[in-house]
Amino acid sequence: MTNFIPIFPLTIVVYPGEQLNLHIFEPRYKQLVKECADEKKPFGIPAVLGNKMSEMGTLVQVMEITKEYDNGEMDIKTEGLQVFKILEVIKDLPEKLFSGAIVTYPQNVTRGSAALMKKVILGIREIHKTLGVMKDFKKPDNELTSYDVAHHAGLSIEDEYLFLEFLDELHRQEFLKRHLAKIIPVMENMDLLKGKIKLNGHFKNLPGFNY
Repeated sequence: MTNFIPIFPLTIVVYPGEQLNLHIFEPRYKQLVKECADEKKPFGIPAVLGNKMSEMGTLVQVMEITKEYDNGEMDIKTEGLQVFKILEVIKDLPEKLFSGAIVTYPQNVTRGSAALMKKVILGIREIHKTLGVMKDFKKPDNELTSYDVAHHAGLSIEDEYLFLEFLDELHRQEFLKRHLAKIIPVMENMDLLKGKIKLNGHFKNLPGFNY
């Protein structure tokens, strides 16, 4: 299946099911968000790495505009829906400030290993305990998926994107297990890890990517 979606490239990686808060301030994306909210249609957030837009991203839905400012800026809450792959970017759209893309939605296997997931969760909680970070996943452990916990494992943005490319839950769980096996014994750069983990959930004030 392929279709056209508006796109909002950002220097972050978004996952299906993720609750993402954004502060919208650029004219092109104020237009995009207003249109998507009014028409109840999703938009895509392709990841930008190394000043280059990647081909993979996540489709998101505007759940709520929590605040509108006098200058048209907005605070919004979104939720990730599904992973997409860009086939073609369409930079210029009639009467639109934003761009779009023709995308496809790769098959994504969502069933993994309950035992492996338990090990991943225990590993992440071990990191959090060492760093003095408290995180509520807002779900019982037996309902958590790799997408729910990936941002809390202290991955680099490059590894977060690599994780997005895995389209099988078992592969994602294995990836997190290997990452935790490397990081737990070392626990270097604690302040950097602590900052990455704590930032998740705040409204992100990120400029859109110029492409």
